[in-house]
Amino acid sequence: MIPIEAAVAALFGSLYGSFLNVVIHRLPREESVVSPRSRCPHCGKPIAAKDNLPVVSWLLLRGRGRCCRKPISARYPAVEAAMALLAGGLFARWPGDPVFAAGAALACGALLALALIDWDTFLIPDELSGGLVLSGLLFCFVNPYLAAPGAPWWEPLWFSVRGAGLGFLLGWGVAVGGEALFGQDAFGGGDVKLLAGIGAWTGGTGAFDALMIGSTLGSVYGVWLLKARRAKRTDPIPFGPFLAAAAAFGFFKLLPFGWPFVP
Repeated sequence: MIPIEAAVAALFGSLYGSFLNVVIHRLPREESVVSPRSRCPHCGKPIAAKDNLPVVSWLLLRGRGRCCRKPISARYPAVEAAMALLAGGLFARWPGDPVFAAGAALACGALLALALIDWDTFLIPDELSGGLVLSGLLFCFVNPYLAAPGAPWWEPLWFSVRGAGLGFLLGWGVAVGGEALFGQDAFGGGDVKLLAGIGAWTGGTGAFDALMIGSTLGSVYGVWLLKARRAKRTDPIPFGPFLAAAAAFGFFKLLPFGWPFVP
């Protein structure tokens, strides 16, 4: 049976996912994410509250806008459903740490938004990567990855700062090494900052894990593109989505890849 806390978290997660859809659409365009209210992406008319229920409204309207009947992308309910699953899953994973679970859900939302923005634009907004660093530092004192029972109060803060620094250095090293070996950018500045944000939340282990898992996922996707003849070897591939997916996994389980960076 699903714990009641996880079910409630999933509900709020879907609402958060609805807001993330606004962030994903507006942030790359440098538009306000709080005003005006949500509008139809085709005709621009405001969306009524009854038509803005996460997932449900899209299903009831059969994937079309009420105002103009033009198709609405399935990405919108997919983001809402994904955020509901992440939030509910985090509360189920960390039943004794509700504050951390809530913070981790917020961080996973930022990861989801920046992944899709990077997928669309090849850019990772500083607002999101920087927000991950700041929130990781703020939540470090309730973070079970960083705050050991009986440890001095400053230790989780030190681990968070160190994790952010190690993540940044790992990313910078890959960027410099890739440019030296291949003569082109192998790792963007946004990816470097993203690794710093991951390290602030899950320490050096989490940053290293994300780099290893993300690299594996990205490589598999790149090989598939080449085999399917959907891309050439010189075509760029956004790396942020794979780093973000690996980081989200890290909120549930850290793998022992991060030695000697533990925690």
